[in-house]
Amino acid sequence: MDTAVLAPPQLITAHELLDMPDVGRYELVRGEIITMTPPTVEHGYLVSEIAWSLGNFVAKHKLGWVFVGEVGIFTERSPDTVRGADVSFISRQRAPQRPRKGFLQIAPELVVEVVSPHDLWTDLNEKIEEYFALGVDWVWVVEPKRKAVRVYHGATAVTIRTDTLHGEGILAGFVLSIPELFAE
Repeated sequence: MDTAVLAPPQLITAHELLDMPDVGRYELVRGEIITMTPPTVEHGYLVSEIAWSLGNFVAKHKLGWVFVGEVGIFTERSPDTVRGADVSFISRQRAPQRPRKGFLQIAPELVVEVVSPHDLWTDLNEKIEEYFALGVDWVWVVEPKRKAVRVYHGATAVTIRTDTLHGEGILAGFVLSIPELFAE
């Protein structure tokens, strides 16, 4: 009886990933490309509304930069992990100039993830842990089914908000009505 031996997956670096043709929606997790389902209409709408609100606040106060569109963020090296955040914010204190090339190599203060229908909490928790290990200050996880936002101050320090989302630290003064975010 022959036994099949599986070869280990061919790991790639973030640099190699940048040189590849567009492979679709993905993340690089410890050197392996993980494909992801395209976002739903609801997901896209929520990302847009949050980014618009946050972006206007950040621009008005000249605080830094808001990124959307699954911008890649290095969370681990050798092998490389590059996570795609739905929305992220980096202050001028962390990045005096707007990052323009490649993937983000600076920890954003804030990362926003909108839960998609097929997301697994084990995968989301892994990403959240990576973000905090990198130096992210807050993670907002938007839950469309519950019409709520989980506000993380650490991998396990979480509060669930269903009324108003308030910015903290450098984002103090930012306010987002959660019922309005989910309104029809």
